Amino acid sequence: MMDSTVQTPSDILADLWKLAGGAPSALDAIRLTGDEPQLPSSFRVGAAAQVSVAAAGLAAAEIWKMRGGEAQEVAVDMVHAAVECRSERYLNVAGKPPPPTWDPTAGVYRTGDARFVRLHTNFAHHRAAVCKALNCEPEREKIQAALMHWEGAAFETAAYAAGGVVSLMRSFDQWSALPQAKALAELPVVSIEKIGDAAPRPWPTGDRPLAGLRVLDLSRVIAGPVAGRTLAAHGADVMLISGPDLPTIPWLVIDTGRGKLSTSVELKSEAGRETLRGLLKDADIFAQGYRPRAIASLGFAPEEAAKLSPGIVYVTLSAYGHDGPWADRRGFDSLVQTSTGFNHAEGVAAGIDGPKELPAQMLDHATGYLMAFGAMMGRLRQAREGGSWHVRVSLAQTGRWLWNLGRLTDGLKAPDFSRDTVLPFLEETPSGFGTLNGVSHSGRLSRTPAFWARPAMPLGSHPPEWPPREAA
Repeated sequence: MMDSTVQTPSDILADLWKLAGGAPSALDAIRLTGDEPQLPSSFRVGAAAQVSVAAAGLAAAEIWKMRGGEAQEVAVDMVHAAVECRSERYLNVAGKPPPPTWDPTAGVYRTGDARFVRLHTNFAHHRAAVCKALNCEPEREKIQAALMHWEGAAFETAAYAAGGVVSLMRSFDQWSALPQAKALAELPVVSIEKIGDAAPRPWPTGDRPLAGLRVLDLSRVIAGPVAGRTLAAHGADVMLISGPDLPTIPWLVIDTGRGKLSTSVELKSEAGRETLRGLLKDADIFAQGYRPRAIASLGFAPEEAAKLSPGIVYVTLSAYGHDGPWADRRGFDSLVQTSTGFNHAEGVAAGIDGPKELPAQMLDHATGYLMAFGAMMGRLRQAREGGSWHVRVSLAQTGRWLWNLGRLTDGLKAPDFSRDTVLPFLEETPSGFGTLNGVSHSGRLSRTPAFWARPAMPLGSHPPEWPPREAA
């Protein structure tokens, strides 16, 4: 049951559209179907899924119209959108289901002061950093025993200093009292700012909204890769840039790799950086999930990218936002949920002593669609006004947006999706890993249907070269 004063999905979308500078008349093309709740949660995860996908779809439709195409309807079903926001759970590769999601040492632990901390240890160097801070072996029982000698907040600080990624479970009030939360309160969920002068770029030739647009995707795990996958679904040439030594989660690479080119570039070398500079000069969108100092140290800060490629739309993804004392802090969806009050609130709503996760990596997925939305709205502004543009999103800001959508009184009573619910949204496609059965894109455009023209391929399968654009 939902409070009658809470915004409808259409109202939420209208606010996002206005924030990004969209023409109000475009909203007439939207058709949103389905009712809440869709998944067992006290939060409006179904609405967040639907609205974030719809925003990206509407932006693609507006680009198509600006390129001389016909107006079209954009339809998003809430069930389909919520299923897509768990796409990694439903992917099947050559008849095989997903492997276990988490490292055995990942998850929730108690500390000596009766607090809870969550450890993210799926990458070996993060696991090693946690065990270095604790001076223990990487075994669950030994980690728990060591944590009983720590206060939760002190361990969180020490683990980050050692290079780990952990979070202390906080209530929403505890989170809101932190300087980082106060810094985020001043920021929009998606920001689009002009960072340089450039002439408007003409649209390339093509029969899809983003046909001919070139996107560099320097991201890993879920949020950034989902953004790239979304842009590819509307026709962009998306090139995933991976490094030979960067750790990955193979199942996510497959799921989010649909529609993309995939190349390997060693950014620690000058030759690799020169390769990326060459790609950037001919790119329309540069999307990255590095921490600010890390990307700047490589020579690819927003202002540097704008000098290399005047007219670029540069998109920055972060965990906790670009402002405040945590701006450089590493983070993943599960950790941001824990830090910002979601796990505590769901646990209280469920009547349990301890954290309870949202029923999807909703901060990741919604941020991915909002990231794609911001990139497209930035490209629309570039075509109208010229200039280079910087789009910024973060998992924590998406979390703040989701929190402010309101709560569902009986949301946790909703049943989880059955196999029969999911089946209509699965499609079979070839790939470099075998036949895939994966979730189709839930943003339905009536004249330019979304689809992935390229199969998912192993990392580094393609040369670092842009495919030729269609001749005019």
